[in-house]
Amino acid sequence: MTTYVYAITGAEHPLHLSGIGGVGNPAAELRTIRARDLCAVVSDAPAELRAKRRDVAAHQEVQERLLAEGPSLPMRFGLVGPDDDQVAAALEERHDTYAQRLEEVNGCREYHLKVARDEGDLLHEIARESAEVRRLNDRTRKNPDAFDDKVALGELISQEVDARQERARTDIVDRLAGSAVRTVTGEPERHHFLNASFLVESENAVAFSHAVHEEERFAVDPDVARILERPGEPADMGEIISGRIPLFDENLGLQPVPPARPVLVGPAEAEREVG
Repeated sequence: MTTYVYAITGAEHPLHLSGIGGVGNPAAELRTIRARDLCAVVSDAPAELRAKRRDVAAHQEVQERLLAEGPSLPMRFGLVGPDDDQVAAALEERHDTYAQRLEEVNGCREYHLKVARDEGDLLHEIARESAEVRRLNDRTRKNPDAFDDKVALGELISQEVDARQERARTDIVDRLAGSAVRTVTGEPERHHFLNASFLVESENAVAFSHAVHEEERFAVDPDVARILERPGEPADMGEIISGRIPLFDENLGLQPVPPARPVLVGPAEAEREVG
């Protein structure tokens, strides 16, 4: 039976896991694997593991409980090892790295931020500010058969969109990073040009929340969409949980099971209070 890994904690973590189960149907029983002062929270992995709603929710519930009671390094969904001995060996081999990172996240919270720009508003802005876009747009309207102009217009708009999103992505992260201990940016998604994670000291959580609100207030697009969540909690607005960007890309030297398709979890509260 393969071993499913949820998180790594220190041996001093209380590990109050009674009343919750792991992935699979029926829910797998949780257990721990220890290596010196480290502990991996694991269960048996189901034979057919896919990113189904029930399993993603169970994965998160375990992580929520752990994060609520002490430092923890959450693993991404679907991480499995051949057996308990291999997981223990991975803990031992990378002991110093995990211990250091547990110390780093102690007293901190992890936040995930996604930002989108209304497409229509962005296109109107480009047309308003680019004389060349207006010129090509006017030519294609007057001459529907002007294929080359249509291609040039499409390419120019695409370049403008990419450039503006890149500037906005860099500016937002630079302004928020000052309130964070560590920042990691992921690849843009279809509907979000910014996808980032921030490790924030608990005492600075309110300041970070205020900084996010300031981005909403002063962004070029007044309808900037954001997703701000506490670690391990269900995502707002149908965030793709299996696609979250981990601050610490720990994989224990193992391979995650690929999801059959993205799993949408939500909706949760439209807005969360940080504190």
